[in-house]
Amino acid sequence: MLTILGFVMIATFLVLIMMKKMSPMGALVLIPALFCVLVGKGAHLGDYVLKGVGELAPTAAMLMFAIIYFGVMIDVGLFDPIVRMILRFCKADPMRVVVGTAILAAIVSLDGDGSTTFMITVSAMVPLYRRLKMSLVVMTGVAAMANGVMNTLPWGGPTARAAAALKVDASDIFVPMIPALAAGLLFVIALSYALGLRERKRLGVLTLDEVTAGDPEQVLVGAGSGGKGAKGGKGGKATLTGGAGSGTDAETQSPNGSGTSDASDADDDEFKGLDPNRATLRPKLYWFNAALTIALLALMVTETMPIPVLFLLAAAVALTVNFPQMNDQKARIAAHAENVVNVSGMVFAAAVFTGVLTGTGMVEHMARWLVDGVPEGMGPQMGIVTGVLSIPLTYFMSNDGFYFGIVPILAEAGAAHGVSTLEIARASLVGQALHMSSPLVPAVYVLVGMAKVEFGDHTRFTVKWAVLTSLVVLAAGLLFGII
Repeated sequence: MLTILGFVMIATFLVLIMMKKMSPMGALVLIPALFCVLVGKGAHLGDYVLKGVGELAPTAAMLMFAIIYFGVMIDVGLFDPIVRMILRFCKADPMRVVVGTAILAAIVSLDGDGSTTFMITVSAMVPLYRRLKMSLVVMTGVAAMANGVMNTLPWGGPTARAAAALKVDASDIFVPMIPALAAGLLFVIALSYALGLRERKRLGVLTLDEVTAGDPEQVLVGAGSGGKGAKGGKGGKATLTGGAGSGTDAETQSPNGSGTSDASDADDDEFKGLDPNRATLRPKLYWFNAALTIALLALMVTETMPIPVLFLLAAAVALTVNFPQMNDQKARIAAHAENVVNVSGMVFAAAVFTGVLTGTGMVEHMARWLVDGVPEGMGPQMGIVTGVLSIPLTYFMSNDGFYFGIVPILAEAGAAHGVSTLEIARASLVGQALHMSSPLVPAVYVLVGMAKVEFGDHTRFTVKWAVLTSLVVLAAGLLFGII
C-alpha cells in the first residue's frame, strides 16, 4: 500500500504543477501532508516535517547567502566581462546563444556546486535571452542538463556518495566513466545546437554587429527568411528585427509569442548586466572581487569549511567592502530579497515533501519494489539495471537516499551474479542529468527562480531531454565497456 501511495503522491504532485493547478510551494506542502494523513500517520506529520527542515536547513542557509553574494557580485560588475564575451561569441544568433548556455554551464559546473552554477549562468545569459525574446525554458533546461552531467565530478556529490556507500575509491569510479560522461556532454551540446536552430527558425537569423565594452549602445541586425534586417539606430537602445520563421512550438515560444521583436520595448533592467552607468558598479574593486570569488570557489572545492559558512562569510565581506555605508548594504539586501525568499521558502517546502516521503517509509517501499521487480534472469546485467533504475530513482529520491539506501542493495544483487561493485557504482551515475531537475533538488529552484520560469514549464520541457541524455551516457558506457 505504501508503494502505491508513494507513486500516487509523486504523480499527483507532478501533474498538478505541470498543469499549473497549484504552485510548487503549495504542492510541496499540501500534497504530502494529505498523503501523510491517508497512510494513517497524520499524528507524526510534525515530526516528519521538522526532521526534513533540519536536514535541509544548511542548504537553505547556503542558498540564502549565496544569492546575496552573487547578487552583489553582479551589482558591482564582476560578471560584465563574461556577458560581453558571450555576446561576442553568440553574436545575437539564437543557435549560438543556446550552445553558449550549455558550454558556460558546463564550465562553471567545475566548482561542483549546482546552485553556484545556475546563479552565474542565469546572471550572464538571462539578459540576452530577454533582449532577444528567446525562450527562457530552453535556457533552464540546457543549463540543468549540462550541470547534471558535470555533477558527476568526484567533488560534485554523487561520485563521492557512491564511493562512500560501496567503500571504493572515487577515482576508480569516475576516471573510467569519463568517455561516457563526455559523450553525454557532447549530446547536450548537440541538443543545444538543435534547440538553437529551432529558436533561430522562430525568431529569424540574427547577428550582433557591435558590442563595445563600456558602451551601452547595442546595434543588432536581423535577417529573417530571405529578408534584410533593419539596422538599429543610436540612442542607447538596441533595435532587433528578426524574421518570424515558419512554425512555432509551445516549448520554445517566447514570452510574448512573437517571432519579430523590438528590443527597445524591453524593460531597462533586463539588460543591466551591460549597463556601464549603474550606480552599484565598483570598477576599482574589480580585482578584489575577482580574487574573493576565486578564493571562495577554491575553498568550496577543497572543503575547507562547510559551504553555508563560506557563503555567509563571503557575503559579509563582499557587502562590507563594496558598500561601506549601512544604507547601501540594506539596499543591496533588499534588492535580492525576493530571490532569497522564493528560493529559501521553496527549500523548506521541499523539506515537507522529503520528510513525509522518508518518514512514512514510502520511499523505501517504492525503491525495494523496483529492485525486487528485476527478473532473476537479469542478474548478470545488473550494471544495465542499475543505470536504468538510477534515472527515475534519483529523480524521485535525494542522492543520499539513493546512494546510501538503494545502491548497496543493487551492488549486493550484482555481486551474487559476478557483477563488480565498481561497475554498479559507475552505472549509478547515469541518472544525474535528470536528477538536477528533480523537485527535491534545491538548486533547481535557484535556476527557475532567477530565470522567472514556472517550475512546471521547466519540468515539462526538460524531463524528456534529460532522460534521453542519461540513456546516451548509459549507451556510451556499454559501448566503451565501462558498464
